[in-house]
Amino acid sequence: MNDAATYGLGIAFILALWGYLGIVLQLSPGLNTAGPIVAGTITGLIVGDVQIGLYIGGSLMLMSLGMFTYGGATIPDFQTGAILGTAFGALEGSPEAGLAIAIPAAMLMTQLDVLGRATTTVFIHGADKYIEDGNWKGMTLMHLLGQLPWGLTRAIPIFLAIWLGQGPVNAFMNWSPEWFMAGMRTVGSILPALGFALLLSQLPVKKYLPFLLLGYVGFAYLNMPIIGIAIVAIALSSIYMKVKAGEQNG
Repeated sequence: MNDAATYGLGIAFILALWGYLGIVLQLSPGLNTAGPIVAGTITGLIVGDVQIGLYIGGSLMLMSLGMFTYGGATIPDFQTGAILGTAFGALEGSPEAGLAIAIPAAMLMTQLDVLGRATTTVFIHGADKYIEDGNWKGMTLMHLLGQLPWGLTRAIPIFLAIWLGQGPVNAFMNWSPEWFMAGMRTVGSILPALGFALLLSQLPVKKYLPFLLLGYVGFAYLNMPIIGIAIVAIALSSIYMKVKAGEQNG
């Protein structure tokens, strides 16, 4: 990468704000914009390269399938990875270079996610105190302030990384031990399969096994693109639903 390439304060602030809003809106039902494909696309619009944004976001979306913070568990922050990967990939003009930053960034952000969750408990205890005193306005204020650790643990790293540019990021990547980077690459390769496995484990696969086999044959043996498989799946599902409806009406 070209270490001299960097963004100005304006772009760094906008992307930091986008990272802040994306993670905070995870807490709002119906307003979740933290998906990596959304994060990558919006970042692409901001930095002027939507194609790379879609590539980075789509790749990370495959890795995140089936992953969720069940029980408050920490998972890789694919939203932040998509933002940083898209921004640096656009600078280099290479989606592969962006993905090389996006995956380690998503993994490393798990530590800050734990920090954000732990810090939020300070505001929750404050809300408990206000409830004991019957101060409902204070309780509401504590809940509103509780989003600060979530947002800042994303906004600050994004701002610093984008503002300082690729040089410090590359220096950190080069400083990281080879075994660590190899582990990140391995995990990045495994995560898509793990995501699909987790997703399939929640679906009635045995009941609809013929459809799964048709999709597998279309992809593995007929080299059918994903969009083509999706169109065939929609057609087959429509036929299936009509047949089931006819059986029930009959």
